[in-house]
Amino acid sequence: MKVIVVGAGVVGTMHAWHAVERGHEVVHIEREAEARGASLRNFGQIWVSGRAGGEELDTALRARELWEGIGARVPGLGFRAIGSLTPVRNALELAVAEAALARPDAAARGYKLLTADEARAVNPALRGAFEAALWCERDAAVEPRLAQLALREALLATGKYTFLPGREVRDVVGENAVRDDHGDVHTGDAVVLCTGAWLSGLVREVAGAIPVRRVRLQMMQTEPLGEPLTTSVADADSFRYYPAYASEALDALAAGQPQDPTAAAHKMQLLMVQRLDGGLTIGDTHEYEHPFAFDTLEDPYEHLVRVVESFLGRPLPKIRRRWAGVYAQCVDTSRVVHRQRVRDGVWLVTGPGGRGMTCSPAIAETTANELGW
Repeated sequence: MKVIVVGAGVVGTMHAWHAVERGHEVVHIEREAEARGASLRNFGQIWVSGRAGGEELDTALRARELWEGIGARVPGLGFRAIGSLTPVRNALELAVAEAALARPDAAARGYKLLTADEARAVNPALRGAFEAALWCERDAAVEPRLAQLALREALLATGKYTFLPGREVRDVVGENAVRDDHGDVHTGDAVVLCTGAWLSGLVREVAGAIPVRRVRLQMMQTEPLGEPLTTSVADADSFRYYPAYASEALDALAAGQPQDPTAAAHKMQLLMVQRLDGGLTIGDTHEYEHPFAFDTLEDPYEHLVRVVESFLGRPLPKIRRRWAGVYAQCVDTSRVVHRQRVRDGVWLVTGPGGRGMTCSPAIAETTANELGW
């Protein structure tokens, strides 16, 4: 079988990976020299802790298993089974963590409530003030700026994979074929369009209106911290964002502890991961209304710095870079991703939202199973 994959972000690359793993030939087409979108502009977190129960959690857990296996074969991914800590500072936040522990799927996530001293034993860099922390053992991390490159190198070594950068697919031609902007037609037994946040043009033409929206975020990265940050770190605002934490305790938190005005205005949470070079990736904001701003705003960054420094109990290193990104999010909450047959032999897979880096191996595996690869 020959599979044509369009889009070299993490979702497209994982579709190529699964196709090659099953013995098929892959032609992988990317309009840029390499992926430049949300697949690089993220935390690199394999984030199990906050996922909604049911299909979303099952997908994340399967993806976590796949990431670990692929990471063992492709060390350049930088896979680390580091877990995460969410420090809590008062009774309202603690109650949300305790409610999470009472979930029937808490053990599958690796939830445990740690005292402040226990949390510091796990992550000594957390010298700031907090009362306790929610530990999630199943969370992990990879290097987002390196993952696609490492996977592509491994794919090229198989002899079954061809990468065609700098080609934008313009048309779906009959069955199982696409035409790029060089005029070349690429025909296979299956075509998978993994177009990320590119939802206009070809996607609109072949799929029509789909239940997917674009979301913009702001993030930043520091110079090396100078010491290990041994886990990912979130703050209690993540309770407000992730569906796993929905509970009466969360309602009480929302009523009794209004979110910081800057965080509320920009729909923020703190997530933080240390990169292999020692720097910290820190974010993020969420912007849903079009047209998106074309510039980045300083207030959210200043808020994140205050929160991080309060947990670390020390000044943050110099900010090395700031960026904005856009990802595609399926608004049908019953689905992890939007998967649609748009022509005979042609499938569109998009809209994983903030779950793309986490869930992409399992999303691609599901596509491969459904298409009978």
